[in-house]
Amino acid sequence: MVNNILPPELLQARARIDEIDNELIKLLADRFSQTLQVGKIKASQELQSFDPDREMQKLQKLRKMSEEMGINPDLVANLFTQIMQEVVQNHQRLKAELDAQACPRRPL
Repeated sequence: MVNNILPPELLQARARIDEIDNELIKLLADRFSQTLQVGKIKASQELQSFDPDREMQKLQKLRKMSEEMGINPDLVANLFTQIMQEVVQNHQRLKAELDAQACPRRPL
């Protein structure tokens, strides 16, 4: 279909969806920025990258919120599980980088 044939309501709805998607990406970027700070703190304090209790509590809270808002809780849990896995990988990478800086290898 060509845009001039589509109903204006559809175009408006799609434009709003695009705005929301942009907002979600910005929020995700902000979240990753905050988790980077958490990763630096954890690395400097020799704390584990993965906190299973925190993740479990967070997922339970998100599931409950999803149900209250009429959103599929499995979908939300899966999305946030992926986000949290990425965060843990970022924390592990950060710790490895900080460890390498603290103990540089000597040439042979």
